[in-house]
Amino acid sequence: MTREQNKFISNERKLAFSDVYLVPQFSSINSRRSVNVTEEFTFKNGHSWEGTPIIASNMDYIGTLEMASSLQNFKICTAVSKFVSPEDWISHIESGLDMEYAFPTFGLDNKNYITDYLNHISDSTGHTAKIIVLDVPNGYIDSFASLISDLKVLIPDITIFAGNVVTPEGVELLANAGVDGVKLGIGSGSVCTTSIETGVGYPQLSAILDCADTAKNNNVVLISDGGISESGDLGKAFVAGTDFIMIGGILAGHTEGGAPTITENDTEYRLYYGMSSEEAMNTHYDGIAEYRTAEGISKLVKDKGPVANTIKQLLGGLRSSCTYLNCQNIAELTSKGQFIKI
Repeated sequence: MTREQNKFISNERKLAFSDVYLVPQFSSINSRRSVNVTEEFTFKNGHSWEGTPIIASNMDYIGTLEMASSLQNFKICTAVSKFVSPEDWISHIESGLDMEYAFPTFGLDNKNYITDYLNHISDSTGHTAKIIVLDVPNGYIDSFASLISDLKVLIPDITIFAGNVVTPEGVELLANAGVDGVKLGIGSGSVCTTSIETGVGYPQLSAILDCADTAKNNNVVLISDGGISESGDLGKAFVAGTDFIMIGGILAGHTEGGAPTITENDTEYRLYYGMSSEEAMNTHYDGIAEYRTAEGISKLVKDKGPVANTIKQLLGGLRSSCTYLNCQNIAELTSKGQFIKI
C-alpha cells in the first residue's frame, strides 16, 4: 500500500448538500397538504416521542426558551442553550413551555451538576426533561464517553442525544457509551470555521450517508447538525438517512432569538455567531484562552421578525420534496429518495 493509499479513508469524493439534487419520480400525491411531516420514534431507552424531527440548535440567539415556546406550536424541538438558568426554565414551563419539545443542553459538565440542574427544574415544576443534549465540538474524547456512561446510570429514563462526531467509528463509540441519539457534524455549520482553523471536517451529506447504517445497527437515531442553508437541504438530509435535523443559521435573525438589533442604512440587522467564535468566548468565558483559537465567526443577518413564517416556508419546502419523490411522509423519503450528483 502506498503512502497516499494509507492516508485516505476513501478514494471517493465526499459530498455536501450543494453537490446533489433529488431526482423526481412519478407521484400519486396531488397535494402538499396530504404530506405528513411528523414522525414517531421509540428510542433505545424505551421513551416514545412524536413530532416534527427538526431541532433548533443550542446556540446563542437560536436556542432560547422564547424560540422553544414558538417552535413547539409546530411540534419542532429546541436544544436550549446551556447558558440558560434553571430559574428561566421554571418560569417558562409555568407559562406553558412543553418539555417534550424543549431539551436542556450541557457540555462536558460535571455529572452531578447536570443531575442537580435537572432535578431543580423537576422539583420546582413537576415536569421532567424527556430528552437532553450533550454538545461538545469533539465527541471522540474519552471523558465525553465516560460522562455519557455515568449519566445513563444516574438518569436512565431520560433520552440522551450527544455529539458531535462524523464517522461510523464515532457513532459506534457514543452508542456503546449509552446514547440514544448521535449528533453528527464537524465543520459544516454556516458560522463554524473548524475546518479552516484545524483542517478537520467532513462534508455533511456524506457524513449522513456513511453513518446512517451504523446508527441503525446500533439502535440509535442520527441527528444531522450543520449545513442546512435552504429548505431543500432538509429533504436531502432525510433522503441520506438522518432521523433528525438540527438547524441554526437558517433561524438566525428572528424575534424569538432575542439578539440585539443594529441599524445600518435604514435596515435592521441582528447578531449571529458561532459558539466557538471570539464573540461567544468574550460573552461566556472572558475571552479566548491563550492556548486556543476561535473556530467560528460573527455576522449580521437581516431582522426576520417572528419565526413562524420561516418555519412555514421550511415545512412547505419539505412537503414539496415529498410530493416530487412520491412520499407521503419523511420515512418514505429515506426509503425511496435518490440523488444525482451535480
